[in-house]
Amino acid sequence: MFDLDAYLTRVAMPARPTLDSIGLGRLQLAHRLAIPFEDLDVVLGRGIAIDSASVFAKLVTARRGGYCFEHNRLFLDALAELGFAARPVLARVWIAATEVPPLTHTFALVTIDGQAWIADTGFGGSYTPVLPLADGAEATAPDGARFRLEATSRDHGEQGWMLLRDGDPMTTDGRGASGGFQPQYSFTIAEVFDADLLLGNHWTSTAPASRFTQTAIASIVLPNGFASLMGRTYRRRSGTDTASGEITDPRVYRIRMSLLFGIDLSVEDIAALNLF
Repeated sequence: MFDLDAYLTRVAMPARPTLDSIGLGRLQLAHRLAIPFEDLDVVLGRGIAIDSASVFAKLVTARRGGYCFEHNRLFLDALAELGFAARPVLARVWIAATEVPPLTHTFALVTIDGQAWIADTGFGGSYTPVLPLADGAEATAPDGARFRLEATSRDHGEQGWMLLRDGDPMTTDGRGASGGFQPQYSFTIAEVFDADLLLGNHWTSTAPASRFTQTAIASIVLPNGFASLMGRTYRRRSGTDTASGEITDPRVYRIRMSLLFGIDLSVEDIAALNLF
């Protein structure tokens, strides 16, 4: 049984959202403002469980963060409990890709009054507002970045879609580029099964080529900005204020992780990340 009250407390929503696109957008933003994106359990060799009970225990009860397979499992469970019609979709992340990337990202496809919407609480590279699934649909994030959906050629009989972003690189995790719309991820709305999610999660959390097995990552959405910690590189933009630098002291890393991202690590955890 999903504990909706505990989830809404975790994401700092005082009341249930309305069952429309506005409510969906408010819930998505509240989720991402409150729960950080992070891959620390991957780097620490603890593995990533994506069943509902494990995800709830980690992200809500233990007040940790997670990556896309965890965030969007929790979000989909919350949407179902609220009464939204939603299901998972898999995507290929094109940021910094030099060849066709694998299906390593997941988010929610939500249908409201016959209109499909994409909602994503688990993309750690930036913040994408809720968007209607329509060619040319656009939205602007609280940090000022613009997003656009474009219909692409069909992929194995399914209509393909590309999500593009145009915004300040300081409101990304460091992989963003400036100078117009850039591909973020592509997807179809083909049905996704639990086995597909398990396979994608396994590759993402174990493959040597996965970025999550290579470095410790954390990010959090700010009311009008974004902050990230990639390895020892810290970046933050809030409105027009920006800050960046390299953390060289494990004590500073631990404090920064706790105060900004809400992730409390032990001294032993910091040492096991092999960053210093």
